[in-house]
Amino acid sequence: MFKVRSRIAAAAALLLTAVLTPAPAQAATRGFVDHLGSEDTGRWHRADGWSNGSVFDVGWRADHVGFRRGDLTLTLDDVPCPAGCSDKPYASGEYRTNDLYSSGKFETRMKAVKRSGTTTTFFTYTGPSDNQPWDEIDIEILGRNTRLMQTNYFTDGVGGHETVIDLGFDAAAGYHTYGFEWSPRAIKWYVDGRLVHREDGSRGPLPSHPQRIMMNLWPGIGVDDWLGPFTYPGRPLTAHYDWVRFTPGRG
Repeated sequence: MFKVRSRIAAAAALLLTAVLTPAPAQAATRGFVDHLGSEDTGRWHRADGWSNGSVFDVGWRADHVGFRRGDLTLTLDDVPCPAGCSDKPYASGEYRTNDLYSSGKFETRMKAVKRSGTTTTFFTYTGPSDNQPWDEIDIEILGRNTRLMQTNYFTDGVGGHETVIDLGFDAAAGYHTYGFEWSPRAIKWYVDGRLVHREDGSRGPLPSHPQRIMMNLWPGIGVDDWLGPFTYPGRPLTAHYDWVRFTPGRG
């Protein structure tokens, strides 16, 4: 599973280098809480018109990011795209901050999708598209078993730090708070305020470059050993995000 995940992330990173994104931003220093009741284009933008690589069986469409009943929604479906969904059979949503953020606490309250072959995410990322090395910190809920959360991080493109956490609840059955606190000394992952995992750099250097906050929902292809096989259920699948919060660290 770990080698598969590294190949997936590598494909995504290569694709992201070619994507036209807003101009690289300086690391933001102010914290925020966004309740996601409506779109704030000063803080966020929607991915639109590309895919993240061969193992992502989906093209990103701006209209698959929505706002419903006070939530941000990311919807995965098989509605044909005007431009062919980047030659993918499915369309879905990805939401990203305009700014990059340095060390601090990154949190969201979300409800994941339960469906084999999918993953619901909350993560930070930077790379060549930001004129920086590839650094990333991940929270992933795999739809094949939504009682588990997978954590990971990448530093200058080197990953392989996956850890699977038993949540003790079904992440698709209701909203829960997920987050991580990132400093030069450690990354600490939390679920509903409870510390569930810690990395201190003993398994490889920690990320050091400011990163964008990102969320997406996607089905995989050719990675059944990791995500499980995906079959479209004949109806849209929707992940829900209630709020996102960033609290700056002290360095």
